[in-house]
Formats: sequence, C-alpha cells, structure tokens
Amino acid sequence: MTLEPPTAVVTGASSGIGAASARALAAAGFHVVLAARRVDRIEALAAEIGGEAIACDVTHPDDVAALASAVGASLNLLVNNAGGAYGIDRVAVGKVEDWRAMYEVNVIGTLQVTQALLPALIASGAGTIINMGSIAGHVAYEGGGGYTAAKHAVAVMTETLRLELNGQPVRISEIAPGMVRTEEFSLNRLGDPDKAAAVYRGVAEPLVADDIAEAVRWIATLPHHVNIDMLTIKPLAQASSTKVHREV
Repeated sequence: MTLEPPTAVVTGASSGIGAASARALAAAGFHVVLAARRVDRIEALAAEIGGEAIACDVTHPDDVAALASAVGASLNLLVNNAGGAYGIDRVAVGKVEDWRAMYEVNVIGTLQVTQALLPALIASGAGTIINMGSIAGHVAYEGGGGYTAAKHAVAVMTETLRLELNGQPVRISEIAPGMVRTEEFSLNRLGDPDKAAAVYRGVAEPLVADDIAEAVRWIATLPHHVNIDMLTIKPLAQASSTKVHREV
C-alpha cells in the first residue's frame, strides 16, 4: 500500500519566505500547493519541486474559494505567508491607502484563507496552521504604525484561533521574524532600491528566507501533540526592532 504524502498550502509562495518554505516542505516530503498572484513564478517553482500552482490573491474571496476547491476535503498544513509592508510614514501623516492595503493582505487575507481551509485541516485529523507574523506584531516602533497594527492583528488572530480550536486536531503557530533580507520586502516597502539596500547596510548577517523556511519545516514536522505557540527569530546583530549592530 502506498501512502499519500501530506499536503501543504503556502500562500505568498512566489518569492522570499514563501518560496523558500515551499522548497523546504517539499524536501521534507510534503506535496506543496503554491498560492500566489504571480502565476509564472509559482508554476516554475511547482515544476521544480513537484508541487501544484494555484493563482490566488488572498484578498479576493473568489480566488480563495477556488484555492479551497482545488485543495479538496483534507489538508495537513497551511502556511499563511502572504503579507507585506508599505511605507514608513508616521501615524500623523500615514497614507490611509497604505494602511488599508496592509490590513487587507496581512489580516483579511489570512482570515479568509484560514476560514476557507479550516474544514479540510480539521478533516485531516492532524492539521497545522503556521501564520507568518513579525516582531512588528509584538513591539511598536516609529514609522511602522500601519505594519505593526496589521501584524499585531495577526498575532491576536492566531492566539484567538488557538483558544477557539482547543479540542480540535489542529495546532496553531506564529513565526515572528525580525530582520530578514529578501529580494522584495524592503523594496516593496520603500519603493527605492538604494533605500531598500540601506536597511541591511553594515549588518554582518541578517536572516535570509531559508532561515525562516527551516523554522517552518521544523514546526510542521514535529510530533503532532507538540504545539509551538510562537517562535521569534532575529539575527544575532538585532537586539530589538530598533537596536541593530552595524559594522562601519
């Protein structure tokens, strides 16, 4: 008898932490469903790892419903990774459209995907949800009001879901990364390559996507009775959101 591999859904899988997590999970024996807006990227990655690509904007209910339909009746792992930050304006001058966009993708997107896939996670008898948070979801900093508000909401959603699903066969984890150097996060936030590069300037070894992907793999492959409530990961050079050692 041949046993089917466990199935994982990774949102925001077209780049960065999402793509790295998909690769790590595939290497660990999961059949990975890659969900993202950029179909060309996830199709290429799906071909690389033997996964499945599903076009999905997590803020669009119809896309999320189509993702749930493609996944089917049973799912072992959901990695809610889709998210992002836009701008570093202070609250007094923050752009409402930036705040709204961050809330939609980080919070509403996570909510909609979780709601759509939760029945399949329960039906598996051993489901896991990993929400990609941030240290911004636990500590405020100047210039980060919109992003920290959104990631605080993700953290509280994760905690609430764990309470509400107590007794169900689904464990719920949050990973809260600190400084992670990826090809797009700071560029999308700042809109300028030079400003994006300056975020990591002088930092000897910021985290990279593979570091977070290894944490995703570790949580996902622990015995199912073990629940990692929250895992905070920062590079050695980063003591807090606002204190980072930079070599001159």
